Amino acid sequence: MALKTTLWDPSEYLDSPESIAAYLEAAFDDGDPALIAAALGDIARAMGMTQLASRAGVTREALYKALSATGDPRLSTFLGVMKALGIKLTPRAA
Repeated sequence: MALKTTLWDPSEYLDSPESIAAYLEAAFDDGDPALIAAALGDIARAMGMTQLASRAGVTREALYKALSATGDPRLSTFLGVMKALGIKLTPRAA
């Protein structure tokens, strides 16, 4: 009998500001822009894409596109999403 698996969806576990911040911090630590965009996409789905897009000042379609696997969000979109999520970026020396 074949082993049956289910797809793991991180957005199901992003249910608190602390879990969201930890997830995003891990993506930033990796440093891959595509991974950061994907993590933001997971967070946006957890929060509600339509509501987050409205709070970030972009359309839902634009947010889906920017945070897709092939997306490359503009800095203004990225900062709008971060602000809408209530997450503050703090630069620190590497």
